[in-house]
Amino acid sequence: MKTLLSLCTGLSLLGAGACHAAGDGSFETVEKGRYLAVLGDCAACHTAKADQPYAGGVPIETPFGRLVGANITPDRETGIGTWTFEEFDRAMSEGIGKGGVHLYGAMPFTAFTRVTRDDNRALWAYLQTLQPIHSEVETNQLPFPFNQRASLIGWNWLNFDKGEYRPRLDKSAEWNRGAYIVEGLGHCGTCHTPKNLIGGDKTDRALQGAVVQEWMAPDITPDPRTGIGRWTEQELMDYLKTGANRYDIASGPMAEEVDHSSRHWTEADLKAVAVYLKQSGLKSSREKAPAPLKPDDARMVAGRAIYADRCSACHTPDGQGIPGLFPRLADAPLVNSDNATSMIRVVLAGSRAGATGAAPTAPSMPSFDRYLSDQDIANVLTYVRNSWNNAAAPVGPDDVKDLREPLRR
Repeated sequence: MKTLLSLCTGLSLLGAGACHAAGDGSFETVEKGRYLAVLGDCAACHTAKADQPYAGGVPIETPFGRLVGANITPDRETGIGTWTFEEFDRAMSEGIGKGGVHLYGAMPFTAFTRVTRDDNRALWAYLQTLQPIHSEVETNQLPFPFNQRASLIGWNWLNFDKGEYRPRLDKSAEWNRGAYIVEGLGHCGTCHTPKNLIGGDKTDRALQGAVVQEWMAPDITPDPRTGIGRWTEQELMDYLKTGANRYDIASGPMAEEVDHSSRHWTEADLKAVAVYLKQSGLKSSREKAPAPLKPDDARMVAGRAIYADRCSACHTPDGQGIPGLFPRLADAPLVNSDNATSMIRVVLAGSRAGATGAAPTAPSMPSFDRYLSDQDIANVLTYVRNSWNNAAAPVGPDDVKDLREPLRR
């Protein structure tokens, strides 16, 4: 199976075309479609229960209300069993479902439009092999007026640029494959690109980081301070494959992505994505790093004491952490981010890293919600963000308070 999959995904630049010749229902095409479903992490939104794959039911919280992932099994009453391939292809490439229903951007068709028709055909072939599961899902749970789909016509006009990915002739096949994954099925921008007031991507700030469900999806541009500019290609591959490298350990939604998707990618695709991210040419909007706070600043003095008492045993006194167990804080991109949401969250609520076969330990971060005040957390994070070659804006107690209450709810 692995040999056929490698052959299938490697026969063309975009992993498309050659396998389709074997026929829509052939083993090769179905297996290719299975891999593409994993590549796109379709389970993240469409599998709420492990024993009901792709039967939908995953809640998706948006700034406008709740949407729920649809049932995409071949069930004729509650799934896509009565859909044709043309209807599926239109949903992927245009965001328009069966009967001309406009889909919300939570279904990332703005990225999936880059996927080739042949890859969509393989995905479709795979979905047809799933066990039909009768599962009623009310996908649109938005309040009025956001539940009115007619408004999506205007949303698409403002935020949607239709069209398959077109390879850059001045770039290598590997770079183009990485771009195709990141911009297409991988839909990395859905989390990592900031959004405008109506939920569309700020394309001029592509992959510069955004807050998603009270987590900060970090900057993954080649910026050397806040992005992945100092990571090597191998460190990027390690992170996607195992959920850990010397700079970071995946937690929250990214740990889920690694578990369900990227750890299953081929080595060739991991390398292609790493090559693209390192050489994407995307720029950070930040002009220059701020000056770090002085060590004698009252917030730094208080934060240093809290860090020594509560944090240094795991993250070490010099912020280097312990590779594979506790994240490095010194000179770390997420620590230097303009937005400290993820750091505040893990201090308040704790976190458990993802576990993979290559990194099975899944270390955890305890919750300090009951033990540290808003001011204490603000001080220790301000200290971390301005020590060991880090330089970032201080965290205020109101920043902590604003996140503490939603997390408790």
